[in-house]
Amino acid sequence: MHTIISPLPNRTRSPATEPASHNAFRQPNYDCQEQRDAMKLTVYVPGVEAVGVDIEARGADLTITARKAHLVRVNWQALHLESAQRDYRLKLRLGAGFDYASMDAEIRQGVLTITLPKRNVSAGHLRRVA
Repeated sequence: MHTIISPLPNRTRSPATEPASHNAFRQPNYDCQEQRDAMKLTVYVPGVEAVGVDIEARGADLTITARKAHLVRVNWQALHLESAQRDYRLKLRLGAGFDYASMDAEIRQGVLTITLPKRNVSAGHLRRVA
């Protein structure tokens, strides 16, 4: 009798180099207010300092990653707080009508405020569709 044993899948990456799972982050609450010449985005990220905020604009997408300062105490004991201590990530598709290079951001007491100026659209750049 012959037994066929299939080899185990070859793991080329160590667990430390694998990307963080989607569950490592949670989506924060946010509010968008359109103004005449800009858009004001307010993101609520309690427990986050300015050092932990990363804002990335790629094409028409804006990604905000806000990481909390994770302190490990000497008397640490797991209390199922892992879900409450997760970092924040917000991905928004805002479009190409904003000047991402000129955005302004500030954070105070866990409230991140981002102002995105609108691009100036001159008549020469408009095109007829119909």
